[in-house]
Amino acid sequence: MSKNVVAQSPLQRNSLASLDQKLAMAKRCSHEGVVAGAKAAALATIATAIPTLASARMLPWARAHLNHTAQALIISTVAGAAYFIVADKTVLATARKNSFKSRSSSIEA
Repeated sequence: MSKNVVAQSPLQRNSLASLDQKLAMAKRCSHEGVVAGAKAAALATIATAIPTLASARMLPWARAHLNHTAQALIISTVAGAAYFIVADKTVLATARKNSFKSRSSSIEA
């Protein structure tokens, strides 16, 4: 039995290499977004937890209306929002920067 092995043209090899390069770049962009989002979420958690917990203990209205579940919901909502906003902005900024780099390197070649 003979196998149908078709030699790839140089154009096909270049496109596969380009696809691998784009995939690696996308993974790096998303990883940078995750790291930046996690840092922002940690900072937002601390920045939100301190005044939320303090006000729930000192202000009469907050003491009466904000139970532990409400306090946790406030803190986690802010942390989640910070994560997604910063991660999205980081991924888009990194992709834009890499897009300009790849465009300028293809113009020079």
